[in-house]
Amino acid sequence: MEDGVFNADDISVRYYIFSAQLTAEKFVHAAREHWAIENKLHWKMDVAMREDDCRIRRGNAAEMLTGFRHMAVNRLNSTKTFKAGLKRKQKKAAMSTRYLSEVLVGCGVS
Repeated sequence: MEDGVFNADDISVRYYIFSAQLTAEKFVHAAREHWAIENKLHWKMDVAMREDDCRIRRGNAAEMLTGFRHMAVNRLNSTKTFKAGLKRKQKKAAMSTRYLSEVLVGCGVS
């Protein structure tokens, strides 16, 4: 959209399958809620933690690593001594044992 004018390149089509009888407003709300969850948690796991790149498939190892990744995201997000994004916090924890200990002390581990 340029200067408040829509053109054909601005239009995208998405198809949804569902059985609920919804008004247009409720449908839009449901679709936006779905993508809000995808964009918040899954983006962090996919981009910052590179979960989609993991090729571990044996036994329950994938589920275990997912749990560890979630714990790491929670710990890094709750640490307030370093204001940065998740990737920068990961890098700082990898490079600084002092910062790593701050992250771990917050959950009772040292």
